[in-house]
Amino acid sequence: MRHSVTVRVGPAAFRVGADWRSPIEQLRDLYRDYPAFGGVPDFTVSLSAARPWRRWIRPSVAIGGDFTLPEAAPLPLAHGLLAAEMAMNLQMALGWRRHLLLHAATVERDGRALILCGESGAGKSTLAAMLHRTGWRLLGDEFALIDPATGDVHPFPRPISLKNSSVALLRDHGRWGSLLTGTPKGDIRHLIPDPASIAAMTRPAVPALLLFPRFGFDAAAREVGGSEGFVRLTTASTNYTGLGEAGFRTLTRLVHHVPMAAIDYPDTDVALTLIEELWR
Repeated sequence: MRHSVTVRVGPAAFRVGADWRSPIEQLRDLYRDYPAFGGVPDFTVSLSAARPWRRWIRPSVAIGGDFTLPEAAPLPLAHGLLAAEMAMNLQMALGWRRHLLLHAATVERDGRALILCGESGAGKSTLAAMLHRTGWRLLGDEFALIDPATGDVHPFPRPISLKNSSVALLRDHGRWGSLLTGTPKGDIRHLIPDPASIAAMTRPAVPALLLFPRFGFDAAAREVGGSEGFVRLTTASTNYTGLGEAGFRTLTRLVHHVPMAAIDYPDTDVALTLIEELWR
């Protein structure tokens, strides 16, 4: 790769290389507040031209790296930053084995972690960003990393990927990456975590509450039992099967020791009220 940058987030380090300068410069700016890393990265990511001529004629970015999805469609160069972030997520999802991974957003207050786990469109990232704005420490947007030895949540505070109306909702908060328009998921912009969250990205937290949010419904909250929670979380984990017995033990401890609830909400104000009530 002609251009490259190394990024460390929490326990994982990535070397991202590209045929073009622009996505690397955008990535370097997005992670400029993160600590420098000079060792051997855990994963390598490549952003290369889908065809040789695609470096210059209608530039098209193919996602590659240590782990790949052959069926992944190339993205236009204007979305090169999105391609880099997607590729980093892919490496974690397919290759990380030190922790149980849950597709979830996570925040912390007073040493205790709140895990927001749900399907795409549930509003996990938006809720995490709103809570972060009110003083919660961001532990992660894309993945919750559960330690098999202790059950703690280890930080992985990547920039929060916000879409469409969520960008406008939080536009006056914090530092932002470039606005990416016309992506397959609409307009996307990354909200950079505050300096305190980045500085504390080696400090784990104890999971205290696990919520399954659902957006677009009348306000409601109900307790989630262990069996239902276990099934939901196995579906939400990208490496539960790969971890084998360690994954089973880790998930079993989580559902036995952490209260779980499902919440429905019509807007973020209602969701935040429900979250605070359940947290208390």
